[in-house]
Amino acid sequence: MFTSSTAAIPAARDVPRHVAIIMDGNGRWAKQRLLPRVAGHRKGVEAVRATVRAAIARGIEFLTLFAFSNENWRRPADEVSILMDLFLRALEQEVAKLHENGVRFKVVGDTARFPARIRELIAAGETLTAGNAGLTLTVAANYGGRRDIAQAAQRYFAAHPEAAHGPPLAPEALDPYLAMCYAPEPDLFIRTGGEQRISNFLLWQLAYTELHFTDLLWPDFDAAALDAAIASYRGRERRFGRTSEQVQAAQGA
Repeated sequence: MFTSSTAAIPAARDVPRHVAIIMDGNGRWAKQRLLPRVAGHRKGVEAVRATVRAAIARGIEFLTLFAFSNENWRRPADEVSILMDLFLRALEQEVAKLHENGVRFKVVGDTARFPARIRELIAAGETLTAGNAGLTLTVAANYGGRRDIAQAAQRYFAAHPEAAHGPPLAPEALDPYLAMCYAPEPDLFIRTGGEQRISNFLLWQLAYTELHFTDLLWPDFDAAALDAAIASYRGRERRFGRTSEQVQAAQGA
């Protein structure tokens, strides 16, 4: 388990250790080309492949992709069905390739609502890649940040019933019970598609994450776009509550 950035200051890094991405704009990409929305989603899968390759090449250790939120069930039923089919096909076709490249594959979110075959493939993929020491690729599927926090609190009090009548709960006490307790907090958050929202994604973990928004639609995101986001990250002064003078003094120590 990793230490919360509100409890300890992470080491400064030239390349972000953990990048989290909201992949937005598949439908608009297709609409601009007078194509059905499914064409945008298929092209988006290609962008995922390219981004994984680029992350590995740049030494990023954790890559987390927001594929499907709790709220995405509100979309038209035919689009949800298409997304489920694409997810199924991606699991069938991509996990073995990830394993060959030393990638550890994980899924966070409530998978109980997914078809049985998808749940089986997720479990098999996580088991197959569990021992890999390369990039950890996490797909957030039927995930919501608020639900994550609520479930973490439920797990904590189930494990520590005496805490209900004890002193105030320290925020860091929930860290081991969050869905992504195995990963450090994201250093860099990217959202494509021009929107500037977090959209219920990793609400707890993004407390001190650097945010980068781009107008690029997700199917157009590539290694160059990732490099631009990393360049933006490098230009930030990450203070974690300190003054600029304190940060500069620490860097010069």
